[in-house]
Amino acid sequence: MEIKNHRLTNINFLRSPNFNERPEGALINMIIIHSISLPLGEYENDNVERFFLNKLDKSLHTSFKELNNLKVSSHLYIKRNGEIIQFVPFDRRAWHAGESSFRGQDNCNDNSIGIELEGTDNSEFNHHQYDSLKKAIKLLTSTYSEISIDRIVGHSDVAPNRKTDPGQLFDWGILKGIA
Repeated sequence: MEIKNHRLTNINFLRSPNFNERPEGALINMIIIHSISLPLGEYENDNVERFFLNKLDKSLHTSFKELNNLKVSSHLYIKRNGEIIQFVPFDRRAWHAGESSFRGQDNCNDNSIGIELEGTDNSEFNHHQYDSLKKAIKLLTSTYSEISIDRIVGHSDVAPNRKTDPGQLFDWGILKGIA
């Protein structure tokens, strides 16, 4: 696996329509880690993929009604089995952080790469996911040199009043020595 033309090679790429151009002069200088599952806590389905592609059937689960009219994407999604799926090229702005701020900079989507882990704020992630996450972060930090270890954060760090992911069970220690 490597990065070519702002995409990971040898993985599944599903082009989400939910992205746009980064502002002129924006530097990719942070990674935001999230967690997601649809429905909450249910795995081994393709609901997240369908959500990021605007193809989720909202009638499948009552909780999906709150997702009506939401347009969301991330650059990468790491499933429980470690599979990585890319939805948006890294040089484009994915819509993952929403209203956000980090170290005085608002609109974190402008300068970040979003990585979603299949899970919840209250569940542990597994070694398959951590292995894939570490590989992705190593590639990203070697390609986008402005990303430093202290700029790899959780969604809760950029939107603390509205988000808690990736949650307290996320093992931040896995990042030691990789960026």
